[in-house]
Amino acid sequence: MTVDVVLDNAKIFHRGAIEGGVAIDEERIVKIAKSVNLPAASERIDLKGMLILPGLIDIHVHLRDQGLSYKEDFFSGTSAAANGGVTLTVDMPNNKPVTMDLESLKERMRIAGEKVVVNVGFYCAFPRAVEEIPWTVEDGGSLAFKLFMSQQIGGIDPLDEQTLGRALTEAARVGVTVAVHAEDARLLSERRMNLRGNGGIEAYLKVHSSEVEVDSVNHVLRLSRNSGVQIHFCHISSAESMSAIAGARKAGLSATTEVTPHHLLISSNDLKRIGPIALADPPSRSQQDIDELWMYLSRSMVDVLASDHAPHTIEEKKEKSVWLVKTGIPGLETMLPLMLTEVNRGRMSLATLARMTSTNPSRILGLKGRGDLKEGNYADLVVVDMKREYRIDSSLFHSKAKYSPFDGWTVKGKPVKTFVNGHVVMDEGEILAKPGSGRVLRCSG
Repeated sequence: MTVDVVLDNAKIFHRGAIEGGVAIDEERIVKIAKSVNLPAASERIDLKGMLILPGLIDIHVHLRDQGLSYKEDFFSGTSAAANGGVTLTVDMPNNKPVTMDLESLKERMRIAGEKVVVNVGFYCAFPRAVEEIPWTVEDGGSLAFKLFMSQQIGGIDPLDEQTLGRALTEAARVGVTVAVHAEDARLLSERRMNLRGNGGIEAYLKVHSSEVEVDSVNHVLRLSRNSGVQIHFCHISSAESMSAIAGARKAGLSATTEVTPHHLLISSNDLKRIGPIALADPPSRSQQDIDELWMYLSRSMVDVLASDHAPHTIEEKKEKSVWLVKTGIPGLETMLPLMLTEVNRGRMSLATLARMTSTNPSRILGLKGRGDLKEGNYADLVVVDMKREYRIDSSLFHSKAKYSPFDGWTVKGKPVKTFVNGHVVMDEGEILAKPGSGRVLRCSG
């Protein structure tokens, strides 16, 4: 038997790190073994002892395009993903137009299919009619729903508790996850109205306080008890929120959690120093919150690490008033290097990193054949040089957003090759794949 490609002389993260190689044929991993036991191949690549990890599955990405293509489009965003070792992105629905029904979802998938270089799946916001929810999953293929508790995005007002409860029950019946941005819209509005003047970042932190997140988390947990839906809490930023979710899980609720690199590495004091470039929703928290998030992570109580890649133009990030600044940062090209640096420092293990960026995201969204380096799975993987040190330089990003709060940070650990469905799409920062070579993934039911 002659296979398509053998990646040889590597360390493979496969139930621990082993030395050997990976044989790939017709998009899938066919053998993981010592070099002497690998089959003949049309192409053999010597990785010189570098590490092979499962490709990252980033389940919190804003790829923009359509009416927001000036910020990012499917090609630039998925090129950024490939450059960061991400082989599958899941796109959020707060687009222009909003992805919120069968028609908008199918059109977004059609456009993406012509441009993406990595695999991509899609969230849908809730449609106006609860009865339409099954259509977006069964006919449209939406992997999950996204609920913004901070404002109405999609067809359901988060303050309409009766309709929201029906929507969560219907999502549970269909069998898909509901991802939640947990910030309470009513509290945000009240606090904003009570402000005097602009106030800058300090005022923004008071409006978007950890209490606003915690109240929303508790509200969603109450609603989910009645519906039985699987809830995924996006970008949790406070220790109190994590504690509330941990308590609910002990009581039997189905809820998973996600953190981002910027909430693990940038404190509220750092935010004040860096400025609006680092502003995201929810914003950075205290160093104590950061330390406790790391504690939860070390105890395997955080399920997912995601980038919340949210690109804007530099002009939108530099508005004079903090209330006009577009919140969010580009994170696809910095997430893996930042976390590999923490692995090199001994703060987290490779096993934890792989579980949070590949295995768990695949499990939560029901992605078959992806998320682990395993014979029979799709060959979605990233080759990493754990010893390479460099400085983050956002001017070199493939994303259209050429800025980062991590600009100038020294990192140790670099993705050097990314394979998607068995084909190399990135090699030493160069995108080799053509637009449309990635795959649009749909819910498999």
